[in-house]
Amino acid sequence: MTCKVKIVWDNESDSWYTDADAPLNMVLTSGSFDALVERVRMAAPDMLEINEGYKGPFKLIFEVIREDEMELVS
Repeated sequence: MTCKVKIVWDNESDSWYTDADAPLNMVLTSGSFDALVERVRMAAPDMLEINEGYKGPFKLIFEVIREDEMELVS
């Protein structure tokens, strides 16, 4: 099974959050990207079992989105 997890940076809260579709259906947040990836890795097996009754091997694919607005300084 392959699960896609979108990790998005929120400039207003200075934190990362997940936007995972089925079968994970999880929303997690963290101020650290690495900590959030680890939280997803730890929660994913339980979420797959709760949401799908699935207990087998799986692959996580992370899509990372971060937008920064910048100005040119002359």
